[in-house]
Amino acid sequence: QAQVVESGGGLVQDGGSLRLSCKAPRMITSVYNPMTINWYRQAPGKQRELVASITSGRITHYADAVKGRFTISRDNSRKTAYLQMNSLKPDDTGVYLCNLNLGASDYWGQGTQVTVSS
Repeated sequence: QAQVVESGGGLVQDGGSLRLSCKAPRMITSVYNPMTINWYRQAPGKQRELVASITSGRITHYADAVKGRFTISRDNSRKTAYLQMNSLKPDDTGVYLCNLNLGASDYWGQGTQVTVSS
């Protein structure tokens, strides 16, 4: 099964940092480089929201709520993307999901939990 694997979540205090990783499944490594990589988060009682994305040309986009605090990057040689999260706030709490997209090809992971305590 082609499943993306996220890791790096955990419990941190307000103001702390975490680095999330998103590893592509082996079966899509041949088409990984042209893919856009998206990080979403799902907080309890809230709609899933797009947090950050990076295109094949490394153009990045961030939600206003995380601009200046989060950085998305990708390492095509490792078929892995990252989300560096600094100055974390309790509102950043949620399940963070990685999505790899290339047209009709769409792959998701199970998510990794991030909890920021006040």
